[in-house]
Amino acid sequence: MGKIISIANQKGGVGKTTTAINLSACLGVLDKKTLIIDADPQANCTSGVGFESRKINQGIYDCIINGVDPKELIVKTKSPHLDLLPSHIDLVGAEIEMISIDEREFVFKKIFSNLRNDYDYIIIDCSPSLGLLTLNSLTLSDSVIIPVQCEYFALEGLGKLLNTIKIVQSRLNKSLDIEGILLTMYDTRLRLSNQVIEEVKIHFQQLVFDTIIHRNTRLGEAPSYGETIIMHDASSKGAVNYLNLAKELITKNISTNSNSSVEKNIKVNGF
Repeated sequence: MGKIISIANQKGGVGKTTTAINLSACLGVLDKKTLIIDADPQANCTSGVGFESRKINQGIYDCIINGVDPKELIVKTKSPHLDLLPSHIDLVGAEIEMISIDEREFVFKKIFSNLRNDYDYIIIDCSPSLGLLTLNSLTLSDSVIIPVQCEYFALEGLGKLLNTIKIVQSRLNKSLDIEGILLTMYDTRLRLSNQVIEEVKIHFQQLVFDTIIHRNTRLGEAPSYGETIIMHDASSKGAVNYLNLAKELITKNISTNSNSSVEKNIKVNGF
């Protein structure tokens, strides 16, 4: 049975979609059958793996509102062992329409839970908000990865996200864990980047991934070609970073005592 992981942060521009695409692709390269669920109305995951969102006739919106079986809409990507459940702009209206649905926080869980039987990992690219789509993603998920940019406002809004996760844990999904906090867009030339890393590690300790994603030109280029970083330039720093992240994630999840020493409840300094 596969593990479902949300990539979430309501703050934009932190590398959320880049992480969803490239972590998924690297898991696939490591022979893990992986599915990306594009739960962001911007549909950047969809275009980032080679599909034009305007040519997508049906997507996650149709599963939520029209009852379409998600298995009918899953498409194979060019990347090995990587499938996609696509999105398009119609998803922006889903949150409004979901308000009238009974148990609206559990819509994703009812629709997508069975997909875990077909995959080793399911990665959800959440929308950059703490709205109903993100709440549904967290309710469905086993864990959440939080990308944090190595810049001055790195911790801005993080407390609000952690509080939302805590509410989900207590009311909607008691088994939800924090998979880890991922430091992104690291620039070795900037003293500030090192200060942010130090501060985040002081606050969150074992919750921070060992792998750090460096700022990399190739990572920025790849989506314009509709390619993952592994396909675009497998020797680039970005590809190496995300491959290391995938290996760290796999190792963490197969280790028998990997989670025993980490307190998963939100009890961190300052929050």
